[in-house]
Amino acid sequence: MKVGLGLYRHMLAREYYDFARQAGCTHVVVHLVDYFNKGATNPRNNQPTGAKYEPWGVAGDPEKLWAVDELKKLRQEIEDAGLVLAAIENLDPAHWHDILLDGPQRSQQVEKAKTLIRCIGEAAIPVLGYNFSLAGVCGRVTTPSGRGRAMTVGMDGPADDQPVPNGMVWNMIYDLNAPAGSLPPISHEELWRRLQRFLEDVIPVAEQSGVQLAAHPDDPPMPSMRGQPRLVYQPHMYQRLIDSVPSHCNALELCVGTIAEMTEGDVYDAVDRYSRQGKIAYLHLRNVSGKVPHYRETFIDEGDVEMIRILSILERNHFDGVIIPDHTPQMSCTAPWHAGMAHTLGFILAVKAMLESSNCSSAQVAESTHRGR
Repeated sequence: MKVGLGLYRHMLAREYYDFARQAGCTHVVVHLVDYFNKGATNPRNNQPTGAKYEPWGVAGDPEKLWAVDELKKLRQEIEDAGLVLAAIENLDPAHWHDILLDGPQRSQQVEKAKTLIRCIGEAAIPVLGYNFSLAGVCGRVTTPSGRGRAMTVGMDGPADDQPVPNGMVWNMIYDLNAPAGSLPPISHEELWRRLQRFLEDVIPVAEQSGVQLAAHPDDPPMPSMRGQPRLVYQPHMYQRLIDSVPSHCNALELCVGTIAEMTEGDVYDAVDRYSRQGKIAYLHLRNVSGKVPHYRETFIDEGDVEMIRILSILERNHFDGVIIPDHTPQMSCTAPWHAGMAHTLGFILAVKAMLESSNCSSAQVAESTHRGR
């Protein structure tokens, strides 16, 4: 197991790389999409949260793709700071909104996606994470409900009251001049059909380019959000995704917190199942309390998930990918994001050291932790 840190676009600077190294990370996962662009309810001092129905921000320039030189320069800057660039997380909605919506620009945007994958491969970046979703990450609230009144996010009921407006997809605005109205609802099978076509189009290019595509489950994992269906809202649905186009490059960006929020299945079985298959490209680690549509994100050492058991399963199955904390509650200090991340990373590193100790096998830890509940 390797330990990393996820950095948003405005954090791609030496100050944040040094923080990652100081906190014990060896790898980083970067977001090139600026989720905070013109987002009135989305402050940059935290993860992108927005409000229940407010968009995160405005998508980027549809004509400006990430170029090879730009990606190589970024990788070199990260390597110069003593880190490894493990993955890019998420495509900009400006580049693939009609792939998600099956709109008139779909064929042109498929070519853009192929170009981006080729550029990522040429820059020697091994993974591209993505989330095939129409409503995206929405429906959440931010409250001081964490331990010690830490600010954290969660859900207080379904989010189907307000449909997705025209010009918005994946919780970001891609067309500021879109006509009034909202997206027509589609069926679950239609969304799966769109995903299947996308993977069939781009997986051959990913294989040629040496880039794994890593799918994130739906967050929050509801059957529908804002009147639109979701793809992976129960653990077993991941299997349908990876079986749809069999390939080493069709992989998972497994999110422990999201799976723990799901109403069916077992988070430990899911981590075991997909790590044994070697299908996890990288992993988000976050603890939660409750299930959708009523849950709260928590500090990593509380909540419903036995994190030592999760990490011991990964160790037992010889998972050699990168683990990053995706979200943490904000701590009461002048650097809330930094403090929350440092707390989580310290926990992960301590458990990792314990599991790697010659005096403690992962199987023993998993069994003792399970019996201790």
